[in-house]
Amino acid sequence: MVLRWALPLLLLAVPALAQPATAPAPAPAARPSPAETRRAELDRLFEALKTAPDAQGGQLVETRIRALWSQSVSPATGLLLRRGLRNLQGNEAAEALEDFDAALVLDPAAADAWLLRARAQARLGDRVAAAGDLREALRLEPRHFGALIQLSELQEEAGDLAGALRSLDAALALHPRMPGGTERRRELARRAEGDAL
Repeated sequence: MVLRWALPLLLLAVPALAQPATAPAPAPAARPSPAETRRAELDRLFEALKTAPDAQGGQLVETRIRALWSQSVSPATGLLLRRGLRNLQGNEAAEALEDFDAALVLDPAAADAWLLRARAQARLGDRVAAAGDLREALRLEPRHFGALIQLSELQEEAGDLAGALRSLDAALALHPRMPGGTERRRELARRAEGDAL
């Protein structure tokens, strides 16, 4: 009697066993981290910056790039950078330097903090330290056109017009519609060529 009941159940199980095993469902794609999302957005914006139709369009894209850079730091670092910038604008370079130093202790990967500290160093007359800070900013963000412009200015002040022109050209390759960039390049090229003669 048990055999009579078991036989239909075994016959039903055989087709199920003969079916190929289905692969497990693929795991959902991992969401990109905020840093990855920000990097992808920056890549897109830098492409848009190169092809901006005019200075106004370039300025809009630049503003968005700078906003993304500022979002990459912690609130405490952002507060120190803003305070340091106010001090720098108020001709209090020594106080600004302290703020930027503190910001870099909190976030040594903040390219803007290195850039701002370089400005404070330059105001205090330490061009060597300023150049070192700019190199670090560019190591962290090679597309930092602001750091390239400041490096160009430092090189110009030091009499290295060819170096200043190279740095300016690198900045303009990233941001061709930079306000005043074409005029500054023309003047710098004229002076560099005059020095070469």
